[in-house]
Amino acid sequence: MSVLLVTGGSRGIGAEICRVAATKGWDVAVNYASGADQAQVVVDDIMNAGGKAIAVQADVSSSDEVEAMFASVDEQLGPVTALINNAGTSGSTGPVDELDVAKTKRLMEVNVLGPFICAGAAIRRMAKRHGGGGGVIVNVSSAAAKHGGAGSYVDYAASKGAVDVFTVGLAREQAAEGIRVNCLRPGATMTEMNKKWMVEHPEWLDWVMAQVPLKRPGEVREIADVAMWLISDESSYVTGAILDASGGWVSP
Repeated sequence: MSVLLVTGGSRGIGAEICRVAATKGWDVAVNYASGADQAQVVVDDIMNAGGKAIAVQADVSSSDEVEAMFASVDEQLGPVTALINNAGTSGSTGPVDELDVAKTKRLMEVNVLGPFICAGAAIRRMAKRHGGGGGVIVNVSSAAAKHGGAGSYVDYAASKGAVDVFTVGLAREQAAEGIRVNCLRPGATMTEMNKKWMVEHPEWLDWVMAQVPLKRPGEVREIADVAMWLISDESSYVTGAILDASGGWVSP
């Protein structure tokens, strides 16, 4: 184990991944775009528990900011050996004919272009042809990639579908370089954002109960544990896989 960079690591699933990874011996770089205080809380939690972590700012859709972020991690922790592309944002809400183009454009920049840029920076450090010793990349997708988000968030679902395809192509491209690439596809998960959503929309839990065979949302720790397996040596023969952590949810 060595250095893990988690984009969007200041809250939700990303924050839990950071905390759990530190307990397993990883040195953790907690990326954030604007939530410096939230990222510092995660870093403090890790440090207070005896781990090692830093907070690193970057908008993942900016190649210059991403390269500066990786350089900062190089200097403070060492070269990244595992990358979890977790940063994401939501877009329009409603049918496609009512699309907010500006929101959707921003969504695609963060959710699709971001993983490409971050993966490129990681590969330049991990790949054998660049003098690296290999590594692991995990892209965080969503069950929305399967059901499409009809009527409410088709753009978000489409962005996560792109992440799925990116994972498969990148895994094949980089296998000979010693880099494994997999995709983690969570379903409805009790992040802070979804907890607030549930207060405002209590019918959401009923909807989850109807869709998910396990009859409950997932907890962030359950998603983080799957991510830990994907970056561990226990999954050393797994690459190009799309792993659902959705309670059995397979349809709209």
